[in-house]
Amino acid sequence: MSSIKFGTDGWRDLMYDRFNLANVSRVVEAIAAYTIDRGGADRGVVVGYDARFFSDFFAAKASELLQAAGIKTYTFDRDLPTPVVAYSVKKYKAFGAVMFTASHNPPAYNGIKFIPEYAGPATPDITSAIEAFIPAEASSVKERLQSGQTIDPIPSYLEEIQKLVDVRAIIESGLEVGYDPMYGTGRGILDALLGRQVKVFHNRRDPLFGGEMPDPQREFLIDLITWVQERRNRIGLATDGDADRFGFVDDEGVYLTPNQILPLVLYHLAKNKGLKGVVGRSVATTHLLDALAAELGFATVETPVGFKYLGELMRKQEVIVAGEESGGLSIGGHIPEKDGILACALLTELRVMAGKPLSAVLQDIWQKVGSYYSQRLDLYLTEEKKERTLRALQKNPVEKVAGKKVVEVRKVDGIKFILEDGSWCLIRPSGTESLIRVYMEAHSQADLGKLSENAREIFDRM
Repeated sequence: MSSIKFGTDGWRDLMYDRFNLANVSRVVEAIAAYTIDRGGADRGVVVGYDARFFSDFFAAKASELLQAAGIKTYTFDRDLPTPVVAYSVKKYKAFGAVMFTASHNPPAYNGIKFIPEYAGPATPDITSAIEAFIPAEASSVKERLQSGQTIDPIPSYLEEIQKLVDVRAIIESGLEVGYDPMYGTGRGILDALLGRQVKVFHNRRDPLFGGEMPDPQREFLIDLITWVQERRNRIGLATDGDADRFGFVDDEGVYLTPNQILPLVLYHLAKNKGLKGVVGRSVATTHLLDALAAELGFATVETPVGFKYLGELMRKQEVIVAGEESGGLSIGGHIPEKDGILACALLTELRVMAGKPLSAVLQDIWQKVGSYYSQRLDLYLTEEKKERTLRALQKNPVEKVAGKKVVEVRKVDGIKFILEDGSWCLIRPSGTESLIRVYMEAHSQADLGKLSENAREIFDRM
């Protein structure tokens, strides 16, 4: 059997190839061993799954393995969002959760993640401990102990969201809301929260996700965008396959990126709700958050890529908002796990309170702290060139990028060059593919274009 390693957010792989029953059983047995080793068997483990092929089958097998090991399980009668499964850990005081999901990845993938007792992503020390328990081969289940309980956390979860968001104001506003769960686990949850005026697209479970990636980016939300553009006083919301990431379309039919959304949420929480604390963001996320946080009198904490690091920050400090450019967000007072349903509800609340499109609110923020334009490039390289390039940049960092002097080099995660005008460029290798991701941000579209062109030239020369 080949080795299995947990990545940024669990172990994901191609189904029928490496993500098969034998390998899944090995991982679940390791989680069972870890649970017993840490004294968590009596507290139990929640077992959840998303809308993908065989996710329900894998979840049932996982419950059998856990129960056979003497561990109580909590299970569901439907696929559920990752944040709802994480919330269940907290509500039922379980030792943790096993969640079968590949989030926004293509339909051919599936994944498994462990959510510890604090209801957020597992930190590297926890995943390393689980990996150490993974057996060379899966065992056979000889006995199934009747120590399972079927639970429905949705009503309680929605009550918690309503403590953070004024849902009544949204419903009474008359604002029309479109919602695309992308055939995933958010269906019947966000629309139930926001009331009858919600128009739902792709409102059924489809393991093929309509032939697209269940990723709430502009190119996969055409039906939603078209509906918003047909009439005034409409907005569009979307969540990914397991509803931990968000997408947003404002009244003008403008798709706002996560790098634009996160400052809006910070503005809303600070100005309209009076929250205080630090602002958490990953190293690849917009510095507009830093500028706005400074304007509001808050500090910003930069973490490596992966919400597990932001979740850890949320457990240690009072945080207003924690977010990442890939579409993950949570706020103080909520679970330390990214939650697309909460994000969509907060954005709808802000739109109602602002009384104008959120693209206009973003312009107001730019008027205060300056404009920010972001971009990500995926450069496909051979493994040899990928490693050679990274070694060269580590040994001899560039002194200028796009004609601007490098004033600081950060190595929190990858190599990040901070330029003299506050623009920046992050070079970070993918852990699963033969590519390097280049994240860039500048204060104008023209400067962003120069950064992009210069980044390509750097790699072409090496």
